[in-house]
Amino acid sequence: MVSVQPMRVSLLSVTPVKGLAVQHPDQVEVTFGGIKGDRSLFLVDDSGELMSCWTIGELIRHRAEYDPSTDMLSVYGPEGLLRSDRLERAETLHTDFYGLRSVTGRVAANWTDLFSQIAGRPLRVVVGDSAGWDVFGLTLLGSESVAALAPDGDERVDARRFRMNVEIAGSEPHDEDTWAGRELRVGGVRVRVGGPVKRCVATTRNPDTGVIDLQTLKMIGKRRGRQSHEPDGAGFYFGVYGEVLVEGRINLGDEVALVD
Repeated sequence: MVSVQPMRVSLLSVTPVKGLAVQHPDQVEVTFGGIKGDRSLFLVDDSGELMSCWTIGELIRHRAEYDPSTDMLSVYGPEGLLRSDRLERAETLHTDFYGLRSVTGRVAANWTDLFSQIAGRPLRVVVGDSAGWDVFGLTLLGSESVAALAPDGDERVDARRFRMNVEIAGSEPHDEDTWAGRELRVGGVRVRVGGPVKRCVATTRNPDTGVIDLQTLKMIGKRRGRQSHEPDGAGFYFGVYGEVLVEGRINLGDEVALVD
């Protein structure tokens, strides 16, 4: 009898500030709103438009730590800690997330200077009343889907480029697309798999340097073509959203299984 190996969580990716470098913990706590602490803060320009690493590659070279119990934010650059301070919340702001949802938050006025310096343009950091995700609070991607992007003989594509919350090893390429509407058990969490994720130029940036160095959208298009899905319309889709049904913990290496 052939032994079928179960699917497993192969990578976890989170960032307290949307657009900054993703980090890879061994475990995460998942609530109905997504991974606890993930994308709690986001960045806007002086007109209130959402900004991230798709336009500002330098953000990827910086990482953040945020403790909501103390409102303490710490930001690190390539050379180490740049600043650690509490957030001084000021005016309320309503931010449009790509026409998909509106997120209300408070501007942390005392952090404007640092983020503007990092970006080389005026930026404000906003503490969201809800997390800064686009459609649903969790994103999922198969390791084999990433591996299938690279042509024969080419170096494997780094999955960190896609900034997905949960990477799953042990399925066939793009199997996750076939799970739409089905329930998935991921460690101690239950998720209803949603539609595909439309990808942007942020995936073309090196996950360490922020420099555009790989044409990932062309690679997706070559393998899968240009697709159209609601509510995002036409584009290049890779990975899927997940709606949390049962809160819990996900550990690196946890089993992943479809629930009949």
